[in-house]
Amino acid sequence: MASEGREDEHPSVTLFRRYLRIRTVQPKPDYGAAVAFLEERGRQLGLGCQKVEVAPGLVVTVLSWPGTNPKLSSVLLNSHTDVVPVFKECWSHDPFEAFKDADGYIYARGAQDMKCVSIQYLEAVRRLKAEGHHFPRTIHMTFVPDEEIGGHQGMELFVQRPEFKALRAGFALDEGLANPTDAFTVFYSERSPWWVQVTSTGKPGHSSRFIEDTAAEKLHKVVSSVLAFREKERQRLQSNPHLKLGSVTSVNLTKLEGGVAFNVVPATMSAGFDFRVAPDVDLKAFEEQLRSWCQAAGQGVTLEFPQKWSEPRVTSIDDSDPWWAAFSGACKDMNLTLEPEVFPAATDSRYLRAAGIPALGFSPMNRTPVLLHDHDERLHEAVFLRGVDIYTRLLPALASVPTLASER
Repeated sequence: MASEGREDEHPSVTLFRRYLRIRTVQPKPDYGAAVAFLEERGRQLGLGCQKVEVAPGLVVTVLSWPGTNPKLSSVLLNSHTDVVPVFKECWSHDPFEAFKDADGYIYARGAQDMKCVSIQYLEAVRRLKAEGHHFPRTIHMTFVPDEEIGGHQGMELFVQRPEFKALRAGFALDEGLANPTDAFTVFYSERSPWWVQVTSTGKPGHSSRFIEDTAAEKLHKVVSSVLAFREKERQRLQSNPHLKLGSVTSVNLTKLEGGVAFNVVPATMSAGFDFRVAPDVDLKAFEEQLRSWCQAAGQGVTLEFPQKWSEPRVTSIDDSDPWWAAFSGACKDMNLTLEPEVFPAATDSRYLRAAGIPALGFSPMNRTPVLLHDHDERLHEAVFLRGVDIYTRLLPALASVPTLASER
């Protein structure tokens, strides 16, 4: 193992591994240690540092590198500080040791999602500053809590704050996904998470009898309708090689509840579904479809939405768009192949796009299996370091986008 502090380890990798060891794991993340770490980096880099407490104990850290033209809107580089839980017994190495094996793979929760990107931003800015660069647009790096549990006490609150509006963000980068091929995936939109709870009420009684109009019977009809829709979308995805997962609507039955005893027919049963609705779907018509399935099942079947995102936005990837032109042009100069897609799950980008800020999801990890939330999440140090190089080329292009018509 190449341990931390050895002379042959790149200092950016050492810093990455330091950050990975901070246990910002849900449900009880050590946010204090993460904020202290980021403040320390800000001081060392000579950046402005602002801490915005959006909810009790939940702080957004903002590190800012002022541009030479304060009239222009800024470039926002977003990342989240929390990581998902682990099952330690399923890992080859301690998920918070940031173990590096002899081949250069770093094993840690957050290695791909998304502490790598946070450090890549910081190291790219460090390198550019050390080289004496200045750019017209201000670069803000935001490090937000709560993303892994929906962002409701993180980015969702932050975008409503005066401190966020004062950043005057014109364009944002946020997280993407690894790509196992030579290409790099970039996400210009994402599916809307709809969590649907269907509750069915019916006649109870002794389970030895053929009782009519039971809760289970009616709930079964709704479940059948939803799963038939699921199969239709699955077939649509599989039959069209041009479609990616984010282009269709997926659904899974994730909760089934009800019943009190084996010999009692329950009066109430419920099912929970996780829909991820594609951005081109008519949301009003889709909700009407869901309600019609409930009505067709019989009386006493209702639905509610524990989560329902209803503001899907699409960021332009047209060559005439100055932000996309800057991003894709810099990638072209580096000979990077981009694969634009709709993100299949949800990220904090949805709150940024809903606030009117174009955002791209991009984590520069190619030739890398997608291991976010997985056991043995890991990233090769060479892939990580190449990501620093990539941001070192991307940031000047984005921070030098010429004055837009809306900024004159």
